[in-house]
Amino acid sequence: MKAMILAAGKGTRVRPLTYDLPKPMIPLLGKPVMAYLVEHLKKHGVSEIMVNVSWLHEKIEEFFGEGEQFGVQIGYSFEGYTKDDGEIVPEPIGSAGGMKKIQEFGGFFDDTTVVLCGDALIDLDLKAALLEHRRTGAMATVITKEVPWDKVSSYGVVVTDEQGRIVEFQEKPNQEDAKSNFISTGIYIFEPEVIDLIPSGQVFDIGSDLFPLLAERGLPFYAQGRPFNWLDIGTMSDYWEVLQDVLMGEVSHMDVPGTQIKPGVWVGLNTSIDWEGTVIEGPVYIGSNVKVEAGTRIVGPTWIGHGSHICEGAEIVRSVLFEYTRVLHDVTLNEMIVFKEYSVDRKGEMKHASEYSSEEWLNARDRRRSRRKAAVDDHNESPKQKVSA
Repeated sequence: MKAMILAAGKGTRVRPLTYDLPKPMIPLLGKPVMAYLVEHLKKHGVSEIMVNVSWLHEKIEEFFGEGEQFGVQIGYSFEGYTKDDGEIVPEPIGSAGGMKKIQEFGGFFDDTTVVLCGDALIDLDLKAALLEHRRTGAMATVITKEVPWDKVSSYGVVVTDEQGRIVEFQEKPNQEDAKSNFISTGIYIFEPEVIDLIPSGQVFDIGSDLFPLLAERGLPFYAQGRPFNWLDIGTMSDYWEVLQDVLMGEVSHMDVPGTQIKPGVWVGLNTSIDWEGTVIEGPVYIGSNVKVEAGTRIVGPTWIGHGSHICEGAEIVRSVLFEYTRVLHDVTLNEMIVFKEYSVDRKGEMKHASEYSSEEWLNARDRRRSRRKAAVDDHNESPKQKVSA
């Protein structure tokens, strides 16, 4: 069995993270979500993996290379074009269109292939799913999950007969129009014949175009509802919930990195914590080279990225701080994701740092502003009120 990871999308629903990162590179405990997928494929004996890339493609390719560090072979198919002046322009051609391009270039899909979206954590038993796929004689199989009815509009909806054969596929229908609450998890198993159905040289999507075509033609197209963990990072609120689950230990195959220095508190290398007046309630992960000043309060589940600086009196509650974040004195961040100049609350509402009435956080690598502020404080305030850089 071979594999393909779908990684060409812009990930607009996970902004601001995807302003600077392709969606598969969004980190969970310091490691890209796609790395967990590659490791899972390797665990199940899959060693040949193709990845379609487009938006910020170089970040994926530079991190994964040809797969040596994972013990697999990874190839890439870029979707886009180059202007006369050398500028590279990403232009995705749809998930199925990307597969057709790969096939026409080198004939990769000559065996049963598992196709995975690059933005979800899974622990699916791929071998068991493959056996069931072959038992039914399926040309294509979709791994499904049952979700609450108010969630169906975010997914492709699968309608099956009593034998599990898919008779209709609805791509992100309105709740009132949905004919089922069983949805596609973005995990598919395809036989090579499926690729022959994809038209050449046009945008063609798996959910919107290929699956309705398979259902309409009555081809052997099946759903499998298997017990497995599926943590989808479709939106910023999804990302927040996934991180909370991971830190709470609810994802069995993911361990918090670092050294546990007290129950529920893990730290990376060379981290400095001034415990005078400081309270840390786990689960909390504090990355390497982080400075935590006296009198701070950190309540988990919280993840603080490497190189960050938590100033005296700050309070971090159930939040995620990306690397090199300096939270200033007496600032409270409650159920917040902070990424560079942006914050996102639990509901997924985004704010730029400039929208706050006062400075809440800075880039911990940029010492210039804190020095200027310290100079002003030296002139205007007593020593106890100074902001230390």
